[in-house]
Amino acid sequence: MTTTQQLLDERYGRTVGSERRTRRILIIGAIALAGVLTAWVVWGGLSGTSATLETRELGYADATDMSITVQWEVSAPPGTPVQCALQALNSSFGIVGWRIVEIPPSEERTRAFAQTIQTSEPAVTGLPYRCWLP
Repeated sequence: MTTTQQLLDERYGRTVGSERRTRRILIIGAIALAGVLTAWVVWGGLSGTSATLETRELGYADATDMSITVQWEVSAPPGTPVQCALQALNSSFGIVGWRIVEIPPSEERTRAFAQTIQTSEPAVTGLPYRCWLP
């Protein structure tokens, strides 16, 4: 003799077999998600290329009303040309001067540079904005 509860469970799919099936699907899904996350971490973290270009700000000098000299250092693979964008900033951190500098290839990995930038008003600092491999 079946009870009303058993009839309802069978009618709406709440059987012992369906609970096992749901649990099995959840476990397989969790294992698949863990596998995908592990593959993503390994691919992104271990197989990624290391940085080949580094820039370091060394400071500025000779700040006048219409120019400033930016000093910076670039580390790049030997024999690689580099381009750098330099900027001069005023006291409100607004850009008052900008220049793109092309650095020819060299056998040295790390080199220091100084470049004068013309400004539209007095600058309080000058720094490299970004460097890239052309």
